[in-house]
Amino acid sequence: MSTLETLPSEEVYTLFQKLVYDKLGIHLAKQKRMMLGHRLLKRVKHSQVNGFSDYFRFITNPDNSNELEVALELMTTNETFFFREEKHFEYLANAILPKINPNREYKVWSAASSSGEEPYSIAMLLNEHCPTPWSVVASDVNKSVLAHARKGIYIDDRTKLLPKKYRQTYCVKGTDEFEGYMRVKPELRKRLHFFYFNLLDNMASLGKFDLIFIRNVMIYFDDKTRQKIINGLQKCLNKDGYLFISHSETLHGLEHSFELIKPAIYQRTS
Repeated sequence: MSTLETLPSEEVYTLFQKLVYDKLGIHLAKQKRMMLGHRLLKRVKHSQVNGFSDYFRFITNPDNSNELEVALELMTTNETFFFREEKHFEYLANAILPKINPNREYKVWSAASSSGEEPYSIAMLLNEHCPTPWSVVASDVNKSVLAHARKGIYIDDRTKLLPKKYRQTYCVKGTDEFEGYMRVKPELRKRLHFFYFNLLDNMASLGKFDLIFIRNVMIYFDDKTRQKIINGLQKCLNKDGYLFISHSETLHGLEHSFELIKPAIYQRTS
């Protein structure tokens, strides 16, 4: 493959954009063409095809569904870290948990959990501050990051906002070949349930939650898809429950029954 073929042409990139949208409802921005080329180049070579155009035809062949799954995961994986947007966790600990119903389990769904840093952060905080039994479920459309999350092994760079107390209580430091890494202790890992879920699917079977985190994913959807997702989330959230989105996102322009409480924090009021 020549240097000129390390990026897909604009025409071929448009095909990849449509594929990701049709399969996952995610919109790849025009400026992501270089990112896509970088992430898929090894798979193009591995598949022994002549460029990105041939690779697109290869992964859309029904006989190559496994490679299609690999490509979709590479195109949509995003990096995250522990206690990202810490204001959310402060509000959860100081304003929400002291007022929860003491007579029932507190249920949380991390709806775009990626490699697990977010749900583990939630679980650590709940274990410290929640006065009742609690549960955390975490879902993602990317099966490889879910596998990573279940293992609970992270490079130290991902833990820069992790409070020292939580690191000492809930994590073990890697040694020898694992130096520079840490792992979430099994006592906490076994309390979380990670599962595959496409946000475009019917959410009714998931049950009801008191708090839903859906951060840094809505920006990849168009308004029609975002409205569909919000409709589903409303049905999954208990009355007076909370919805946390990213500070880079908004529900502006969407129909919903949420009240904005704090930046990027909504409460279901009806």
